[in-house]
Amino acid sequence: MNSVVVLALKRPYTFVVLSICILIFGVMAIFKTPTDVFPNIKIPVVAVVWSYAGLLPKEVSGRITYYYERALTTNVEGIEHIESQSYYGSSITKIFLQPGIDLAAAEADMRLDLPDSYEGAPA
Repeated sequence: MNSVVVLALKRPYTFVVLSICILIFGVMAIFKTPTDVFPNIKIPVVAVVWSYAGLLPKEVSGRITYYYERALTTNVEGIEHIESQSYYGSSITKIFLQPGIDLAAAEADMRLDLPDSYEGAPA
């Protein structure tokens, strides 16, 4: 550590030039570094929220979410995968679609009316 101090005292111009170079290259790096840390990723995702007050998450999952997911897989083309989360009185279903699919047509297909004939249908 002392040798760096002794060298800096013996050659002050070298360290001044080194400091200026670090400053210039640092400023250049700030302006030339790409700022797009998160690129545009266009994953077509549709989120559907089902609400039925008073049901436990297990009941929401069994009575609403399960049947909706089954209806989606038979009626909607281009589904990559489906994620669902059930809460007290509500369910959130995320439908991930294949890239390049017509989102408007897929959304129109997702507007399903669940039949009232299944067991436990909400009134």
